Amino acid sequence: MVVFAFLTDMRIVQPNSINLILSQVYVLMIAASGVFMVMTIGGLDFSQGSILGLSSIIISYLSFYNIILAIIAGVVAGAAIGAINGFFHVKFRIPSFIVTICTMFLFRGLNAYLTTNSPVAAHVSVTSYNVTWLKMLLTILVLLILYLVFKYTKLGMVLKAIGAGETAARFSGVRTNLTKFLVFTAAGAITGFAAFLNVIKVGSITATAGNQLETQILISLVLGGMPITGGAKVRFYNIVVGTLIFCILNNGLVMLALDTAVQQLIKGIIFVLVVALTIDRKSIQVVK
Repeated sequence: MVVFAFLTDMRIVQPNSINLILSQVYVLMIAASGVFMVMTIGGLDFSQGSILGLSSIIISYLSFYNIILAIIAGVVAGAAIGAINGFFHVKFRIPSFIVTICTMFLFRGLNAYLTTNSPVAAHVSVTSYNVTWLKMLLTILVLLILYLVFKYTKLGMVLKAIGAGETAARFSGVRTNLTKFLVFTAAGAITGFAAFLNVIKVGSITATAGNQLETQILISLVLGGMPITGGAKVRFYNIVVGTLIFCILNNGLVMLALDTAVQQLIKGIIFVLVVALTIDRKSIQVVK
């Protein structure tokens, strides 16, 4: 922030710029909190964009009947896709990144089919929920609940144990398969809830909804200092710090009026450097 404040003549710290950055944080931060648990156990989830898109479509459809029902349905849809990921990962021992890449293409295709003729518009009243205090409140509630569960229950220790060594965790009495299944399900449900914030922001859903979200989440968490292999060095603040850095970096590069290719080059260099500096080489292993 300090660097971009200097390079943009303080434009990035103006109220309008801060509001723009925050408007991009909410959906990303909520979705990243679910993937945070997946990465803690040493897994990856590339289906988050498809989950966000499909859940957004379902919420938009049902918003014409009841907004609470729509939110619940979006969460259930996300949880169902997460459960599919968890089932194939656990039952058939397929690496998580392969399973979630498959479901990413599967449900992205379904999203494209549902929006073939026209975008799926939500009820016009949903845009009335697009207020900063509500989005911030919902984001803080999700983070607070996850923090309390991760920090003050045994779940956090269990997830870190699986990430550090699944075999050792299993022999210690951890029900690793059930835990992994529930983690993927919970990650899907959390992104299904994030879809509500996406709907009230955009108003209508197209086939491109959620595109690149999985990449943004992965980069955000790594920028926040999260070890890509999970394990004991995972810290909850990785979510908050990482998503804020990612959004500041995005907006700062745009304000500098750099070419898109140059922006991608700078992001790539920063991402590689952060991975090189934070990866735990002593416990490096194949991602589960």
